[in-house]
Amino acid sequence: MTRALSTPSVITPGFLAASPQPVLTAARGLLLRPWRGADTPAFLAAYQDEEIRRWHTRRPASEVQVREWFEAYRQDWEHEKGGHWAVTRDGGDVLGRIALRGMDFDDGTAGVAYWTLPAARGSGVATLALAALTTWAVDEVGFHRLELDHSTRNQASCRVATRAGYRLEGTKRSAAVHDDGRHDMHLHAHVRGD
Repeated sequence: MTRALSTPSVITPGFLAASPQPVLTAARGLLLRPWRGADTPAFLAAYQDEEIRRWHTRRPASEVQVREWFEAYRQDWEHEKGGHWAVTRDGGDVLGRIALRGMDFDDGTAGVAYWTLPAARGSGVATLALAALTTWAVDEVGFHRLELDHSTRNQASCRVATRAGYRLEGTKRSAAVHDDGRHDMHLHAHVRGD
């Protein structure tokens, strides 16, 4: 059943699914590309890192599960629910992950999530990847608002968001469960025209 809207959708349904998920370029030779089967060991190893485990409670337990996630990522694109990219240097080794999730074409909104591997931290990789994804999502796809949230205890993620132009809008109290209990979450957003 098609839902009648009093206002037109911000983004026309079918716009993304009509094309393959793009490869996005970022500054300093970074390339955001869809995940591939060959990335399975790197992806699984990332979730053994203490910092990634601290902030990401949904974790794959095996290479089989990683491949299932990659298939779900492919389906997210096909059904216009999300896009998931490996952050790489010139398409080579994985440095991190970035995703556009919960895409709402009616309102033109989506959420962003990211992590970086230890070797890429502190070098601007996450900020550059987030800036590239934001530019593509707003300027080429037509999203009006992108949001991201992170634990108020995760100062590194707060710096990435701020440096990439995501304004801190407030704190969502006791909004997410982590391994050590519930955390307050900062809400950041980038709005078209920021």
